[in-house]
Amino acid sequence: MKIDWSPLTAELALCRRAGLPVPLWWRDDDAVAATAALDLLSDLAATTGVNVHVAVIPERIAPSLAPAFASRPALVPVIHGWRHISHAPEGAKNAEFGHQREGAFAELKLAYKRLDHEFGARLVPLFVPPWNRMAAEFHPALVSAKYCGLSTFGPRPTVTLVKGLVQINTHIDPIFWRGHRGLVDPEVLVAEITATLRDRRTGQTDSTEPLGLLTHHLVHSAEVWDFTADVLRVLLDAGAVPADIGALVQTGRNPSI
Repeated sequence: MKIDWSPLTAELALCRRAGLPVPLWWRDDDAVAATAALDLLSDLAATTGVNVHVAVIPERIAPSLAPAFASRPALVPVIHGWRHISHAPEGAKNAEFGHQREGAFAELKLAYKRLDHEFGARLVPLFVPPWNRMAAEFHPALVSAKYCGLSTFGPRPTVTLVKGLVQINTHIDPIFWRGHRGLVDPEVLVAEITATLRDRRTGQTDSTEPLGLLTHHLVHSAEVWDFTADVLRVLLDAGAVPADIGALVQTGRNPSI
């Protein structure tokens, strides 16, 4: 697969010239068990040197998953909803925590407790709502349930959502969800990433937010795997630096960090 990366590398050069760092992070969603795809994910993370923050569905976690993480330091567990089922009203977009409902706060607490038991100190207290949607009314509940961070998709409007809760989003999704579910046209992806960086450089969005790659290892085609490896390589070769997401999330718990 031949991709013209020149628009992106040109924008990255402008970022370097402006003295603007490009912190980089990687999130992968929907893990429930040890699989061959998880092995590929871990190998790619180890090869690139970019840890992958794997969003685990707590209610569906299999006994095989935590031991798989134990031997793979490049896999970092975060929390992906509770059951990953939609409770959206008819006509609304899918969301597990998109609307207030009975039992939702209990599920947030259970999700944290379950994965804290499975992963202990390796768990980063970052909540990833299924479908990247969460009602703002739940933000205080996240803090009460011991979360320090929230991750959805798109440039964040603010760093701190409520006291004790920081936002660290993702911005690059290579999967064509509304079509064939393979790779988005690479030309479109390169243009979108370039525009995201340009907006950061020109002050239209938060330039301090880590640039986030979002993947879903269980459904990757070969082309999506190849693009994932290539975009990480291009970004790193052009000066992007892996962000310490664990430390950034902990700023929610301790604003003095």
